[in-house]
Amino acid sequence: MGPGVYPFESGIYEGMYSKFPWKIMQYSGYGTAEQANLNFKRILSSGGTGISIAFDLPTQMGINPTSEIGKYEFGKVGVSVNTLDDMRTLLSGIDLKAVTVSMTINATAGILLLMFQIVAEENGFDPKSLRGTIQNDILKEFIARNTYIFPPGFSLDFTCFIFEYCQKELPLWNPISISGYHFAEAGASPAQEVGFAISNALEYLSIAQNYGLDLEVLASKFTFFFSVKTNLFEEICKLRAARRVWATIMKKKYNFVNKKPLAMKIHAQTAGVQLTANDVENNHARITIQAIAAVLGGVQSLHTNSHNEALSLPTEHASNIAINLQNILLEETDLTRYPDPLNGSKLITDLTNELVKKISLIIDQIENLGGAKSAVKLGFQKSEIEKESYLEFMKIEEGSKKIIGVNSGAKLASTSTSQNLYFNLPKNLQDYRSDTKSIENNLSTEVGELKDLLRNKENFMWKLKDLLKKGMTVAEICEILVAEFGRHQSEI
Repeated sequence: MGPGVYPFESGIYEGMYSKFPWKIMQYSGYGTAEQANLNFKRILSSGGTGISIAFDLPTQMGINPTSEIGKYEFGKVGVSVNTLDDMRTLLSGIDLKAVTVSMTINATAGILLLMFQIVAEENGFDPKSLRGTIQNDILKEFIARNTYIFPPGFSLDFTCFIFEYCQKELPLWNPISISGYHFAEAGASPAQEVGFAISNALEYLSIAQNYGLDLEVLASKFTFFFSVKTNLFEEICKLRAARRVWATIMKKKYNFVNKKPLAMKIHAQTAGVQLTANDVENNHARITIQAIAAVLGGVQSLHTNSHNEALSLPTEHASNIAINLQNILLEETDLTRYPDPLNGSKLITDLTNELVKKISLIIDQIENLGGAKSAVKLGFQKSEIEKESYLEFMKIEEGSKKIIGVNSGAKLASTSTSQNLYFNLPKNLQDYRSDTKSIENNLSTEVGELKDLLRNKENFMWKLKDLLKKGMTVAEICEILVAEFGRHQSEI
C-alpha cells in the first residue's frame, strides 16, 4: 500500500514530498537570548523553515544561571532562558505564524511552554492557533539522557498536566516528542531505539488514560524523534517499521477510527554519535548519507548536523553547509518527485519485516515487565543499551567495524589550521547577568496556592502561568517544586 494508507509504512501523507516537503529544522541555541535570536534569524534567512530551540543545562535542570553551579554551563550547549524577558528577547521579530517552532526541553518543559505562550499572546497570537512541539519526554531522561530534576512519579504527573493543559488551551500544539534518538546516541540498536520509544509512548497513554484525557486526541498530537545513521537501508527500513508497528498497536489496542493517531509523525536528526573528530571533512559524506536515508524513510522534518560537531558547537560556516545540504536534496534532486520510490524492493520488504519482529519483541518484553515505567525502575532499558553499546565499541576497537579516518582509510591532510572549526561564544557572554532576584516573598499567597495544588496532585499549569506573568523565574519555580518533591538521584 502507498503513502497515506494504513499502516503508513511508506509514509503518512498521500503523495508525500510532492505535496508536503519535509521541514528543514536546525537545532540551535547558545549564549544569551539576544545572541540565539540573531542566530535563529540567520537560519531562517538561509533556508530553514523552522526553529528548533536548544536550551542550556541550567535551563534544562532548573538552576539559577548566575549561581555558582549554573554560571559554568551558562549558554554553552543551548540558550539561557530563565526569565520571561529572556523568552521575549529570544522570539523577538520571529513570525510565529510563518515558522514551525520546536523546543527541546523536558524536566522544565511545562514552564518553558507557558513562557512561549505568554510571549505569543503578548504579540497578539491566539493560543488556540499556536502550532509547535515541545519534547516533554521525561522517561527517556531516566533511561539515557539524565537531565531530569524531579522523581519519576511527579515527573510523569507533570507530563500529563501538560497534556491536559494543551488539550484545553493549546489544541494545535504537539505536547510531546517521544525520542528514540538519545537511545541511539547512547548505543542502542535500531530495533531498541524504536522499541523503547514506542514503549514510552504507550506508558504516557496509559497514565493519561488514568487522568481521564481523550486518548485519541492526545495520540493524534504525538510526534516521534529518531536518529538516522549511515546504514542506509537499515535506517530506511527502521523508519518504515516504526510506522507500521505504531499504527498496528494503536488500531489493535485502542481501536481508533481517525487515522491521525495511527500515523506516526517523525522528526529525524543525523547521527551525532557517528561524527568523528579525526578528519572532520569526512563527516560531510556521513551526514549526506544519513540525510538521504531520512528522506527515503519518509520523515516529516529533518535536522542535519554540522560536520565540526565532534569538536565544537557548529560554526556559522558549518551550519550554513548543513542547511544547504538539505536545500540541495530538496531543490536539486528528484527525491521529492516519487511518493514511495522503494516500493516493491524485496530487500526493503524483508528488512522491514525483520525489524518489525525485533521491535515488537522488545515492546512485548517491556509490557511483560509492567510497562516502561516499571522497566525504567528495574534498569532494563539502560542495561540493554549498555550491552549493545559495549558490543559496538569492541567492534571498533578490534577493527571489525571500520571508521574511516579513525581505524581505516586514507588520512587527510590537516586543514584545521586553515579553517576555523571551533565555535567561540561571543565575548560579551561573560558579562550577561539574568535578573533572578527572588520575588517569592511578594507572591506568598500565589506560592501558597501553588503548594496546595502540588500537595493535592492537581494540575498547577494555570497557576504557573500566573506566577511567570508576575515575574517568577524558571529557577525559582523549580526550587519550590524541588522543596516539595526532592531532586531525583539515580540508584542505577
